[in-house]
Amino acid sequence: MGGKSSAKRKGKKSGKSQKQGQGRPAGGVRNDYRGADFTNSQVVANGTMAVKTYVQQYAPVPTALDALPQPPAGFTGREDDLAYILGVLDPDRTDGPAVAVLSGWGGVGKTTLAYASGHAAQERGWYTGVLLVDLHGYDPYPAQAEDALEALLRSLGVRPEHLPPPGAGLEALYRSQLNARQEAGERLLVVADNASAVAQVQPLLPPGHHGMLVTSRHRLTGLGRMRTVNSLQPEDAVALLKAALKNNDPDDVRVEQEPEAAERVASACGYLPLALQITAALLAQDPGQPLVERADALGDAEGILDGLSDGERSLRAMFDQSLERLTPQEQDLFRLLSLNPGPDISTAAAAVLADQPHQATERLLARLDASHLIERNPTIRGRWQMHDLLRAYAHEQAEAAKGRGRAPRRRYEQASERLIRHYVQHARAAESRLESRRLPASSQFSDREQALRWFDAERENLIAAAHTTARAGRDLGFTLGPYLNWRRRFPDLVVVSSLALDGCLALNDTDNEAAALGGLGIAFQGLRRFDDALHAHRTALDLYQRAGDTVNEAAAWNNLGLALQGLRRLEEALDAHQAAVDLHKASGDVNNEATDWNNLGTALERLSRFDEALHAHRTALDLYQRAGDTVNEAAAWNNLGLALQGLRRFDEALDAHQAAVDLRRQVGDAATGATAWNNLGTAYRGLGRFEEALTAGRQAAKMLAAVQDWFRTGEAWGEVATTLSAAAVDPSQVREAWEQSAAAYTRAGADEEAAASRTRADAVEAPEEHPPAETQPPSEGVPLPENG
Repeated sequence: MGGKSSAKRKGKKSGKSQKQGQGRPAGGVRNDYRGADFTNSQVVANGTMAVKTYVQQYAPVPTALDALPQPPAGFTGREDDLAYILGVLDPDRTDGPAVAVLSGWGGVGKTTLAYASGHAAQERGWYTGVLLVDLHGYDPYPAQAEDALEALLRSLGVRPEHLPPPGAGLEALYRSQLNARQEAGERLLVVADNASAVAQVQPLLPPGHHGMLVTSRHRLTGLGRMRTVNSLQPEDAVALLKAALKNNDPDDVRVEQEPEAAERVASACGYLPLALQITAALLAQDPGQPLVERADALGDAEGILDGLSDGERSLRAMFDQSLERLTPQEQDLFRLLSLNPGPDISTAAAAVLADQPHQATERLLARLDASHLIERNPTIRGRWQMHDLLRAYAHEQAEAAKGRGRAPRRRYEQASERLIRHYVQHARAAESRLESRRLPASSQFSDREQALRWFDAERENLIAAAHTTARAGRDLGFTLGPYLNWRRRFPDLVVVSSLALDGCLALNDTDNEAAALGGLGIAFQGLRRFDDALHAHRTALDLYQRAGDTVNEAAAWNNLGLALQGLRRLEEALDAHQAAVDLHKASGDVNNEATDWNNLGTALERLSRFDEALHAHRTALDLYQRAGDTVNEAAAWNNLGLALQGLRRFDEALDAHQAAVDLRRQVGDAATGATAWNNLGTAYRGLGRFEEALTAGRQAAKMLAAVQDWFRTGEAWGEVATTLSAAAVDPSQVREAWEQSAAAYTRAGADEEAAASRTRADAVEAPEEHPPAETQPPSEGVPLPENG
């Protein structure tokens, strides 16, 4: 047998041949069915009929136990999978049968991995031979178990004319053959490739100490140890592409000459071995084609599957086989999932898409997962994701379904509209738990923590959904603002605020245009793009003033003041914050007036007018406490502590910063909580309590790095360096802290601050010439959302 045994039945077997009248074979009866013929002899003795069964022993027949192909060129990146499989096949293993089931979607390399595992097991001397059978599980007519048994028995040397009829006799003969091999000291590995159902494989399970490998696009439970085979890692995918090209032409150096294009090709292929092999074959057919040209062609999302066919192998055809195995309901949901704009989907959102009950949808999703057409999110239960190539295929299928008439097209449009509406409604409900000043709290989320978890899980979907229509961009742009500001995801905030502004312009929504500009300004402030922020806030302010909207005008003055603080135009900032205070006081808006006082105090601190700053922050604290706003009360405590530090009242400052830390811990605000930790450290330093100062400062740096707030991470490491210098520790520690500060500032794009930290790191060698400058602890400015 030169390859896999074909287990597909070509026609009905005629059964075993009958040879009547033969006597007892020489050597007596043996319990060995190899090459056997079953002959019945009737004997009459004392009037009683007896039936004796003799087994005819024939000459040995050649067997096919060495038919396992070698893995193709470029097999790599499967070390963990190989180790797992060999652990299952190890003859010294005593905790279950040596049966491994490899599952994964079409083209991921299951068969190749099985071949490599079989060879590795043989090289270790664990198996004396391998039986290979292809079950054609995804062909139009998959092999039945009896077909596979016949193929395996022929591989074991049983002549076709000696096979019993279909039924239990085939399985009995198969097990007898393997038991006889075991008695003879042989140990065989059965490889059942391309199975689609447990019923195909169950009768093939070998007895005794023999082993088995099964490959399937489905998770086949109840057979043995299961292992999901995933796509390759990027570097392994590039290595496979290179090896496959070299296999065709050893002088092909395109991967070495175009490493970035090779990475793009591997990415476009989804790091899928079959797609990479097909691409290598196409490149071999056109040796003059640069990899960048192939990468550009594959980068066309509309036609990527067209580019993954070499005439003999086609990724689309493989996906077609998997899709055809699904029920109509499963196929329909698979197509609908391509309408989700983001990278994954919750069961609840999928139920909205399908317009089906939650539990029914969950069952369908589980079946798609078992077929490896989707997969469960590995970190968040109840969420599902789809590989990019499968998403492209699902999109093709959905477009084809839409093309079948007006009704199907409208059905898909309605499904998409339902999904976007679901995202907008839930986002508004979650926002109400974050931004209590704008909306009454929704009962859909029990508290802020639950709302934040929902936002964290859906963030990418919501941003993607905001790109779908002008209305979605406007609605989600406003709704996502408080969450993205809370999580300090300012690049995302720029995107959604821009979409909100574009949506307002497209919908001629002049009432909300200024609010969109204000949100964009807040995003620019977070990125320290203060000139852009200033322009956005001034434009918004002008629109509010022309509309006579004094409520939102006050918020615009506040945000304008923060942008001016960032530009160090502090006197102008004072005027802006005072204007906000006056307007909010006139309208009786206690909560927002408190914010204005808080930000007025930060501007006064930067001018070293600490007594006035202390008064402003105490006023803000009192107003926040009256309004019950514990989130911003923490900011007021923190800034009050800074004013007290400026007045060298460090004991009182310590209490204020500790209050801020405690409140931030209650609301789970890591970013601003880290700022409170940082300033607690500076208060400890002012008291000469350096160990406690370093503990607090390092905690702040760790928390800020965790949320990727790199500018404030740079500030925190600067404070740690200043504390280390004051504590007169080993200069190398001081230098390392300044280097950490410089690295964080560099990641934030703050080149001026990074250069200053590097200068201070260099100055550690000669402190008498370049003493480290005292740093300004970070304050907490509070932007105000404008009502969109």
